[in-house]
Amino acid sequence: MGGRLHAVLCCLALVGCQGPNPYVASSLPLPPAPASASQGIDMSAYPAAPRDYGRYRSWAWVNGQLPAGTAALPPETIAEAVSAGMDQRGLRPARSTAPDLRVAAELRTERRLRQVQDSYDPYHGPGYRPYGPYGYYAGPPMVRTYEVQVLVVRLHLFDAATGQEVWAAAADTSAQGSQGEQADALRAALDNALATYPPH
Repeated sequence: MGGRLHAVLCCLALVGCQGPNPYVASSLPLPPAPASASQGIDMSAYPAAPRDYGRYRSWAWVNGQLPAGTAALPPETIAEAVSAGMDQRGLRPARSTAPDLRVAAELRTERRLRQVQDSYDPYHGPGYRPYGPYGYYAGPPMVRTYEVQVLVVRLHLFDAATGQEVWAAAADTSAQGSQGEQADALRAALDNALATYPPH
């Protein structure tokens, strides 16, 4: 009985295969190309070429204005420190020609929290941290948190032709000490900030 049913099903399947195919292939014409397709390659779809920092040779302040100073550091001191740092990177102030770069500098005072980890041994005093007989320090470490005042300097370089920012960096230094000490600390901070110019 099962064999007979199988044979009948096979015959019906063969009869169905001999009928005409109800599916007919058809296609619609492609829509016309947009008008902008004939104007060339869209370069915005490709990554921008790497910037040539070697072509930047001269600079001037944004809007011709020196950066704002602080109570201890007048604008002229900040401008001199920026100029010295730029000079070390081969960037000279523009004299009679248009500059390649426009420079903006911001200087402000901020408060930061600092943490110092110290140890204290009851017999030897602070800073003494020998290993004990079981491999641990004889004195437990002490963590002290205190607030300090720092000077934060931010530099921004803009392409003079396009106005696009091409580089920026920031550094901070201590705001303590005399005016001369703060000026020296500012020069060191600017030197650290400009150490990453030109970017690699």
